[in-house]
Amino acid sequence: MSDPTEMIILGSFGAALVLIVVSVLVRGGWMGRVGAEAAVERGSEGSPYGPPAVEAVPPDLPVGRVPVWFYRPADLMGAGFVFLVFCGLFLMSLEVPKDEPLVLNAGTLVVSIGFQIVMAGLVVFFVKKRGSVAEWLGLRWSGWPWVFLIAPGTVGFMWLVFGGLQVSGYVEWMESLGVETVQDTVKLLQESKDPVILGLMAAAAVVVAPVCEEIVFRGYFYGVLKKFAGVWPAVVASAIVFAGAHGSLTAMLPLFIFGGVLVFVYEKTGSIWAPMAVHFCFNGATVAAQMVARIYDIPMPR
Repeated sequence: MSDPTEMIILGSFGAALVLIVVSVLVRGGWMGRVGAEAAVERGSEGSPYGPPAVEAVPPDLPVGRVPVWFYRPADLMGAGFVFLVFCGLFLMSLEVPKDEPLVLNAGTLVVSIGFQIVMAGLVVFFVKKRGSVAEWLGLRWSGWPWVFLIAPGTVGFMWLVFGGLQVSGYVEWMESLGVETVQDTVKLLQESKDPVILGLMAAAAVVVAPVCEEIVFRGYFYGVLKKFAGVWPAVVASAIVFAGAHGSLTAMLPLFIFGGVLVFVYEKTGSIWAPMAVHFCFNGATVAAQMVARIYDIPMPR
């Protein structure tokens, strides 16, 4: 049976796009409110972003703790840019012949790390023009010690989910479809003997990805969709794009669930520090498990 990875992941991107467009157009007569939205400010006394303004539109909050007041209709173009970049990267990956082995070297990894940093930097720059980054991402979170409970607890929950999928025969089902069951990055951790490559992989997974992906996917992409499409379309669409961006059909469902869990953590805390900590622990545990397996020659799933 031919590998359905390309068709399903492209279909998932398409479904996310349809969900976003329909939700934005349907949500609360949005098209008739564009002019008013552009003029609405936070309207609180003593705000550093200008004098209070009379709100012409009922506020979207409170729904969770993630603020959306500073997003404007122009941010839909920013969200569209994020969508097109990651969908485009997947399309580009389809141009690589399937019979050629994946070659990841130090230069490729540096470019990948640089790309993630640039994407996060562009998002921060775009939002910074209208307000405080600390307020946007909830960086002054007084409850930050909770991450020491939230992060390992969430990772433990995700391990239970993965264990349930494993017991249910999910991986065997993927294999029966002719799908590769181990991500290329995990393969690299398992097989590479180059300490430079292993170090770059660890840095990308444990430091760069948790920071940059959370800023882009939860901090910006989800926030914009929450404002203009509604909470649940935003959760689903952002989780689909996050999962699809990793390019693995086997990992698609687990990463979709993980993306939704990261949004839940973000909404419950109102600070990007929380999903960053969860992402850090999750990737860090994965890298550590692979390294321990290499050192002690423990068989790992392939």
